[in-house]
Amino acid sequence: MLAVHFGAGNIGRGFIGNLLYHSGYETCFVDVNQEMVNLLNERKEYRVVLADPSQEEVLIKNVRAINSGTNPEQVVEAIAQADLITTAIGPNILPFIANLIADGLRKRIEQTDKPVNIIACENMIGGTSLLKEKVYEKLTSAEKVVFDQRFGFPDAAVDRIVPNQVNEDKLMVKVEPFYEWVVEETKLVGDKPAIKGITFVQELVPYIERKLFTVNTGHALTAYLGYYFGIETINSAIDNQQIRDMVEGALKESGGFLVKKYGFEEGAHNKYIQKILQRFSNSYIVDEVTRVGRSPIRKLGPNDRLVSPAKQYLEVVGDEPGYLMKGIAAALLYDFQGDPEAVQVQTTIKNQGLEAAIKEYTHLDPTSILFRGIIEQYNKFKRETIQ
Repeated sequence: MLAVHFGAGNIGRGFIGNLLYHSGYETCFVDVNQEMVNLLNERKEYRVVLADPSQEEVLIKNVRAINSGTNPEQVVEAIAQADLITTAIGPNILPFIANLIADGLRKRIEQTDKPVNIIACENMIGGTSLLKEKVYEKLTSAEKVVFDQRFGFPDAAVDRIVPNQVNEDKLMVKVEPFYEWVVEETKLVGDKPAIKGITFVQELVPYIERKLFTVNTGHALTAYLGYYFGIETINSAIDNQQIRDMVEGALKESGGFLVKKYGFEEGAHNKYIQKILQRFSNSYIVDEVTRVGRSPIRKLGPNDRLVSPAKQYLEVVGDEPGYLMKGIAAALLYDFQGDPEAVQVQTTIKNQGLEAAIKEYTHLDPTSILFRGIIEQYNKFKRETIQ
């Protein structure tokens, strides 16, 4: 079986490629990094190491790679022959591969009537739906009819911490033991992909929100609070009791609306929260708070990991999300000069004022409880900094 996977980065190799190999697939990585492409083609294998006391090492074989920038026709041919197509390239890059996927699927129609599924394994809600939208923009009305019959675009939720790393062996990747890959079964065509480790569900949104508003929310808050307190890494930050209490408080708030909205069992969800906190404290994963906190404008967005759970907690539970408001305030204080978005946020606050910045980035109503609460928490942090 052949899987074409866009993205030969750490997540592509350490997470998706790892599971594909153990499920019997040959994996053809597609990337624009020529060095990575050359190494994969030379060695046909790479190592994955677990970030835990065991340091267990797994050899991933049966791999090759194509540079989509220099050999797009080879990518088109690979898509035409694939049994599965996946991505792990980042939400912003998805539109740029839509042409290649559209051309590859057109060629596939010429060669076979065998269906295939395309799964975007991205850190966002509706990643595959976005990719499908961009692919369908390239199609005629007649092509769309055929594509609807032959090709599935199921959304997915993925979760595995793969930190930034520099290894002497450039193909080797270190990953945490925990992972989760949930796929929306109702949007599949043909047979379900035989991949060990995938959980197929009828409704994906509850699992996406559970992950986004627990893992991503907690990770971001640990980063911003860690930065505020002058701590450099995620594991050191979460080991600070003051930060841990705030992050745990925020996750209990997000959990409050998730349990009520989707019917998750409260005890099980509380165990899930503790598991996430334990993952953040993994001393075998040294992840800088400035990496996890990067791109604060995106993370402060109205539908993202900070503002959305705060809004939903207020709406569903009916209480003020005090800890989540603290986290949003910490994100607004994030002034790391190496992050262009952080610089932009601070420039907006300096030139236009805090209220203008909150309104611009969170889209919250200035008269709302959340808006006023964020200002209060921000000013409290500022006062404590001065003292």
